[in-house]
Amino acid sequence: MIVVKNLEKDYKTGRVVVHALRGLEFEVDGGQFASVVGPSGCGKSTLLYILGGMLKASKGKVTVGGFDVTSAGEAELTTYRREQIGFVFQKFNLISSLNVYDNLKIACDILGRTNGTDDRINSVLEIVGLEHKRKMKPLELSQGEQQRVAIARALVKQPKVLLADEPTGNLDSQNSENIMRSFRQISNTNGQTIVMITHNRALAAATDRIIEMKDGRAVAPGGIEIAAASIEREA
Repeated sequence: MIVVKNLEKDYKTGRVVVHALRGLEFEVDGGQFASVVGPSGCGKSTLLYILGGMLKASKGKVTVGGFDVTSAGEAELTTYRREQIGFVFQKFNLISSLNVYDNLKIACDILGRTNGTDDRINSVLEIVGLEHKRKMKPLELSQGEQQRVAIARALVKQPKVLLADEPTGNLDSQNSENIMRSFRQISNTNGQTIVMITHNRALAAATDRIIEMKDGRAVAPGGIEIAAASIEREA
């Protein structure tokens, strides 16, 4: 589903060039729940934004479901973000004046998928365990419940890939576990491909695979750079 090859991203501020990603390579299979871990500043969020078509790579290639994200134009990327990718962030970004159901419905309306809207919304609310709170407004919910609404809003688009950037970063341990259960059910029930960034290694351990990053590269267990290890084997 996701193939990342020799991915590089540089940021330039004045004369200073920061190499956020340095030849990053990995793959994620369809239906796999993957986590990306590593210290702050290792390039995790940069990677997620490139996967989601929100940031252009400096070099390399990223394909998602066969779509070449790195070579696509802005119009193609807009369609890609709208139709193929679901985003979940630390900030819930829910519309406080709308109830849970309407926060999900507006996502369907923007996408233009109005057929079967009610059934689709009810289905994803059931998956995240909030079907009984569909008429409540965000501020009437706990933070953990608001995050589950945000997950449902991303999922109701029926995206190919769900990208989550520290979705439990603002939550306590119990709510974090609830979010992880929701992701696991989404993966098991829908065969959803999920890529989640997290600093919490205990949560990462509950995913199908862990992509360890350091200094903009993927590393194998024990801290060996995967690209370097591959070169040594070929030599």
